[in-house]
Amino acid sequence: MKRNHTSYNYSVDRKRWVMPVIILLLISLILILTTNYSKPNQPKAKIPDWSLSDQPKLPRFAYLISGTKGDGERVKRLVQAVYHPRNYYVVHLDLEASDEERLEIAKYVKSEVVIREFGNVMVIGKADLVTLKGPTIIASTLHAIAILLKEATDWDWFVNLSTSDYPLMPQDDILHIFSYLPRDLNFLEHTSSIGWKEYQRARPIIIDPGLYHSKKSGVFWAKEKRSLPASFKLFMGSEWVVLTRSFLEFCVWGWDNLPRTLLMYYTNFHSSPEGYFHTVVCNHKDYQNTTVNHDLHYIKWDNPPKQRPISLALEHFEDMVESGAPFAREFAKDDPVLNKIDEKLLRRMDGRFTPGGWCIGTTVLGKDPCVAYGSPNAVKPTVSSKRLEKLLLQLLDSESFRSKQCI
Repeated sequence: MKRNHTSYNYSVDRKRWVMPVIILLLISLILILTTNYSKPNQPKAKIPDWSLSDQPKLPRFAYLISGTKGDGERVKRLVQAVYHPRNYYVVHLDLEASDEERLEIAKYVKSEVVIREFGNVMVIGKADLVTLKGPTIIASTLHAIAILLKEATDWDWFVNLSTSDYPLMPQDDILHIFSYLPRDLNFLEHTSSIGWKEYQRARPIIIDPGLYHSKKSGVFWAKEKRSLPASFKLFMGSEWVVLTRSFLEFCVWGWDNLPRTLLMYYTNFHSSPEGYFHTVVCNHKDYQNTTVNHDLHYIKWDNPPKQRPISLALEHFEDMVESGAPFAREFAKDDPVLNKIDEKLLRRMDGRFTPGGWCIGTTVLGKDPCVAYGSPNAVKPTVSSKRLEKLLLQLLDSESFRSKQCI
């Protein structure tokens, strides 16, 4: 029995499915081209997205700004001068300041719309008692570092400033130049050739009343002297530092006992801020080759140097600028040179933040450009960045860098 075969017109059927396939292919091609080559959405005010450019990733700094009784206005001015939305700030007025002064600082921080928006300024409410030249300064500094490690997870370098310090360039310049640096460099002036400090710092034994009293006073000196330690080498230098997050995690959460051992040793050490971090970093194999022997401050001393540096004034302005240092100290309260730094270097008006790429408002008729703000990743370096770059190139010159490390 023969099977019936139904005839099938292939040419007609091909016409039915070929055209839809061609249309689908054309639509797919258009979508692919649109996805790959359309311009990305521009941020408001056309702020450049640095993450999409050849610019290295910008770092973040964590600042400790410390002061004492009567320093409220100086703290505000310093915050305004060094503020940037990318950074983090801890403000500490020590226990000698009144609660009213601390409350005024807290109110100021809450009153600034930009700070409220970015939430990157913290005021320590429970103040620490700090004794000049005593170990309570180190305790207070470690307290601030612990807060920054807990509250902010993405900063790269820590900077300690007092109300006697002031910046010599906008944060945009510092962020821009530091974006090209390895994130493991620790900037602190240090030496093991301590000279006269052996007999005036290392051998004497002091007691800081701030460890057990609630009122500020000077340190007490014991009659006995002690010998230099044999299990580690002493290093000393400037108390002003720019230290990496990884190193400070080691100091606070240390998996090695060295930071805690040295913390106990420096409890009875005169001017412990001039030696604690220096001795820790230079006595541990993981960090001793990360040091750059400079505190990134312009400081002018008498010859021979006295206990405190010269108070900087207008006559020192040009030297400060040419130094390339991002910070300077020490300044007297409201010295006229601070106004000149604001005008010539920071382009900052009284009571306002130092403007940067994140400020997108108008300056017409003297308006504050930082009232309107955009991406914190937008930086506009000034000519100061070239001076900082020159300084860092000198410090990081291979021969100079190796010869000035921990020795």
